[in-house]
Amino acid sequence: MQKNKIVIIGSGPAGYTASIYSSRSGFPPILITGNLPGGQLNFTENIENWPGQQKISGRDLMENMQKQTKKLGTKVVFDTIKSVDFQKNPFILFGEKNKYICNCVIIATGSSPKYLGIKSEQEYLGKGVSTCAVCDGFFYRNKNVAVVGGGNTALEEVIYLSKIVKKIYLIHRREIFRAEDILIKKLKKCVEVKKNIKIYKNFEIKKILGNKDKIKSIIIKEKNKKIEKKIQISGIFIAIGYIPNSKIFIKHIKTHNGYICTNFFKKKNFSTSTSVEGVFAAGDIIDPFYRQAITSSASGCMAALDAKKYLMEKSF
Repeated sequence: MQKNKIVIIGSGPAGYTASIYSSRSGFPPILITGNLPGGQLNFTENIENWPGQQKISGRDLMENMQKQTKKLGTKVVFDTIKSVDFQKNPFILFGEKNKYICNCVIIATGSSPKYLGIKSEQEYLGKGVSTCAVCDGFFYRNKNVAVVGGGNTALEEVIYLSKIVKKIYLIHRREIFRAEDILIKKLKKCVEVKKNIKIYKNFEIKKILGNKDKIKSIIIKEKNKKIEKKIQISGIFIAIGYIPNSKIFIKHIKTHNGYICTNFFKKKNFSTSTSVEGVFAAGDIIDPFYRQAITSSASGCMAALDAKKYLMEKSF
């Protein structure tokens, strides 16, 4: 059993930033990494939109954050929290390896992209398969790419990529898009103006092909038919949605569509507070819209400052 004033759950940009600010404010936390230390950025080979870094891999950025926070006094623990008890303070967190007792929790468990579920998809993750056009689109300038999906995210990524890449193939397994009407109208206009978008409705990805370093093409198949097509591409963006990693918290704090709701206790100006006093949240676990490392990092900072203020007001 380990005791501490603050325990942070999650080791992405939000979690590490929260730990840095907590340590510097006099409350060095325990940070529980989860089963994927560093989070989703591990799968981003090159980051070129992080201020002060012209180019850095996601893995290196996360390792740098971990080194910095450990130097400041954070205790980084490689464990995964399986259940929590938020009924009263102190809170109890039950991990695979240990039990943790604390007065303040910062949840920074992020969200996970949904994948197609085909074997070749995982083989080329980070080698042409991506889930973020804003993060990785620049690397496919003047190249051919595919986007898979039919919701808001997919259409937004196609519109964004149309300004960067040579050709986009939008693959949607249904006849009708699930996106908002305004996005469908924007896509239609983009198709007419850009003339670099080809839409395949009622098609599914069957296989991703390439060599050991990068993808070369995809095979798509029309639903309920035997028609298959091979398309030459350099990258494919999977945009079929995200799953917030909030399963263990849903019975304990307020959520909406799986995302943790914040900005409770407004009179105390705790913008990252959850429905349980003393429990804060930051990063993609509260953000279904932006999903950027920099925005996650910013909310991690806010959560740490809120946690400090909360602890200073209490006499645990």
